[in-house]
Amino acid sequence: MKTILLPTDFSETSINAVAYAVQLFKKQHCTFIILNTYQPVAVFTATTYGNNPELDMNLGQLFQEKSETKVQEIIKQMSTTYANSLHTFEGRSSFNLLSLEIEEIVVENDIDVIIMGTNGASGLTEVFIGSQTMQVIKAAKTPVIGVPAGSVFKDPNKILFTTDYNINKYQNGLPLLQDISNNYSPELIFLNVYKGQALTSQQKGNKDSLDEYFENDHHLTHILESRDVLEAIKGYESTHEIDMVVLVRNKHNFFENLMFKPVVQKIVHHSKVPFLILPPDQSA
Repeated sequence: MKTILLPTDFSETSINAVAYAVQLFKKQHCTFIILNTYQPVAVFTATTYGNNPELDMNLGQLFQEKSETKVQEIIKQMSTTYANSLHTFEGRSSFNLLSLEIEEIVVENDIDVIIMGTNGASGLTEVFIGSQTMQVIKAAKTPVIGVPAGSVFKDPNKILFTTDYNINKYQNGLPLLQDISNNYSPELIFLNVYKGQALTSQQKGNKDSLDEYFENDHHLTHILESRDVLEAIKGYESTHEIDMVVLVRNKHNFFENLMFKPVVQKIVHHSKVPFLILPPDQSA
């Protein structure tokens, strides 16, 4: 059985992501944990009204009850619209920062994947503020699926896995991708963006490892010559009707993040299709 975490702020985009998750895993036994955190709002309100412990307690209770009610409304909506005997739902409302609460829940409940909506970003918003989804991805030690606003679920018939072959079959999150492949039998496309340098012996070994791991799936390798990985992904996506994009989040230091625009961040903010981000090797 899978345990899937679904953060929500009750926006249309986040509820759409919950609906996407329920449909994506319609063939599997799953427990969905629908999470809402409200700490930032409560703190702001309490600060606005001054330092009054009794008022703070009342406000906290008010936010808790409001959050719990809305979470239960989502559970009822999903249970009715997508009735499925394979699925169970749990609600969680917490006075906490989203990132901290997710970190606790992932460990306590052995979460298999986090699925959440994203509205994208542009300009200064992307650079200085970012999205909740991006912040979760940066910290997550488990796979994250982002569902762009307005996405309508469809069976994933074509999945684009962009890789530099610096990973092998032991990569964290691959069992999740294999489960999706087993359920939908999609065309799984490994896209390697060629930058003028041939694969090293280690990369070739990793390629063979991945081919072996997905040997029972319909997969193929496409090598594309380009200096810009993001443009290569967008170009392939637009011409091949891709339903999901898969990437591995590499570790970037502060200097690299300033000088270069990580591909994962660009995908999170601009992808038109759902994307699956696999976490980096924590030992690397």
